[in-house]
Amino acid sequence: MQNADSNMDYLPAFEHKGSGVPIVLLHGFCGSRRYWYDVLPVLSSHYHVIVPDLRGHGSSPVSEGTYTMERLADDTLALLDRLKIEKAFVFGHSLSGYSTLAFAEKYPERLLGFGLVHSTPLPDTEAGREGRLKAAAQIREEGVQAFVDGLIPKLFAPEHRTSMEQKVKAAKDMGYATSAEGAIGCALGMRDRPDRTDVLMRTDLPVLLLAGELDEVIPEERRFPVAHANITAVTLPGVGHMGMMEDPARFADEIAAFIEKSRGNEGA
Repeated sequence: MQNADSNMDYLPAFEHKGSGVPIVLLHGFCGSRRYWYDVLPVLSSHYHVIVPDLRGHGSSPVSEGTYTMERLADDTLALLDRLKIEKAFVFGHSLSGYSTLAFAEKYPERLLGFGLVHSTPLPDTEAGREGRLKAAAQIREEGVQAFVDGLIPKLFAPEHRTSMEQKVKAAKDMGYATSAEGAIGCALGMRDRPDRTDVLMRTDLPVLLLAGELDEVIPEERRFPVAHANITAVTLPGVGHMGMMEDPARFADEIAAFIEKSRGNEGA
């Protein structure tokens, strides 16, 4: 993994497949673009799907310091510019939901619509902020692998931790590729992020809020804080924080249904 500057010359590692309406799928904390491999075949048969690794994750270059949500949003912009994509749908999982909101705030003209996947526009609670500092300290002291081993099982619905043991192991293996700098940088960036509920309240863009019924990371009261005609709120039954792996068929269907609904409204 190479080092990278924090300027706009930065470009994440990525894959893209398919043609048509462009959609960007951004993975969560200590994940990688491989999170999307179960849904990629379905979605790429209809759309141009772009799946990058976040800064400091997977095969993407590393930089030091705090990875603010605005900085991660700029990485997404750099990717769209590299691919000469004027407008796209952007869907952010967990951590990347926070950076997707930063993107929507900074660059709304580059979006066809956006989605928060197992995420929230709300800032960390005080307990959550303290937890970010503890996570950063653990990674410094024990390394990424020990942290990932503790984190990943909690992302799956309780029953899936055993019934989907191979998927849990695969998600751990993806997490091990995260650099310590990347994990710490994102933990601190999440801690510092502001409340962006107002972005959802102000936007006229189509928005998808996709939650997991059994998500133990994003509690129910933080999933759908804003209701507007342009916001589609969906709960995936029987899944935790990893809908794209726990129920990929239903997950892909909900993404596609949202895109088609958004395009239909645009043409109306």
